[in-house]
Amino acid sequence: MNASHNSKKIIISSDHAGFELKEYVKAFLEGKGAVVEDLGPEDTQSVDYPDYGIKLALKMTDHPECAGILVCGTGVGMSMVVNRFPRIRGALCHDLYTAQMSRAHNDANVLILGGRVIGKGLAEEIVNTWLTTEFEGGRHQRRVDKIEVNESSSTIKGEG
Repeated sequence: MNASHNSKKIIISSDHAGFELKEYVKAFLEGKGAVVEDLGPEDTQSVDYPDYGIKLALKMTDHPECAGILVCGTGVGMSMVVNRFPRIRGALCHDLYTAQMSRAHNDANVLILGGRVIGKGLAEEIVNTWLTTEFEGGRHQRRVDKIEVNESSSTIKGEG
């Protein structure tokens, strides 16, 4: 068990298409000793993914020390929703390299998975990689800071 699984609370949510994988990932994390807060849904009944993405984004805004995990059918819908919120950096990951780089270079704080795209074994590996990879800072911090500057402005700023 890596200490990173225990170091921060993990907030997790999905829509109906991601429910099965969400439940699997939650059990995997709890089995590793992680504290996981599940924001729903409670079953596979059809729900609207924006409701659950928004719920997680608002929770993360109030608790920036937490890590977030979202699952929908492809991961695309949840990505579109969650990345509209300030200080939320959601990364849709379907492979280990993207999971690692989203943390190391982009300081992603929400991992997004496609429940109909990846299997349980790969999901475990992605989640483990994402949670155990540290942000490198340095030149990457400067780039992340530029995202936050743009979040607080109605004008998109480029170089400079």
